[in-house]
Amino acid sequence: MGMDATSLPTRQRILYATAELFRRQGYTGTGLKQIVAEAQAPFGSVYHHFPGGKQELADEVIHAGGAFFQALVSAVYDAEPNPEASIRAVFEGAAETLRATDFQDACPIATVALEVASTNEPLRLVTAEVFERWTQALSDRLGDRDRAQAVLAALEGAFILARAQRSIEPMLAAGRMAADYAGRS
Repeated sequence: MGMDATSLPTRQRILYATAELFRRQGYTGTGLKQIVAEAQAPFGSVYHHFPGGKQELADEVIHAGGAFFQALVSAVYDAEPNPEASIRAVFEGAAETLRATDFQDACPIATVALEVASTNEPLRLVTAEVFERWTQALSDRLGDRDRAQAVLAALEGAFILARAQRSIEPMLAAGRMAADYAGRS
């Protein structure tokens, strides 16, 4: 898990492990036994902390992950002097993360959203809610909802192409396009 997980409370370890596993292998590819093994937690602790089981756990992980990534991207975005530089920095950061994690560490919300869009309506709604929050946050910064949705779509699409091609080029190309688009008046 990349840190000393045993120092965290059991509930936090379960959430952290689940988020990491979802990002790498999706919702259906992640089993409860794998989650508790990764979290170094007793099996019964999942149902103790999440009585609704995997569905409740996923709901919380998606909400928490959405808030975490929104804060991370907002910090990168807000550190730059203008929208073009901000968007370029976000895409370049995503490209670097992909490269550094051997193309495993992509957007966990998109990973789950693609997988459950047609099969799990409660989780689809949770992912849609997170994407709406991200769209609103970007729309507030750009002053234009249409541009915000286009930039977010470019970012999420670039994650898919970059992972499939095992190349950061799609992310960098999408970043250049999104930055140019956001800068137009």
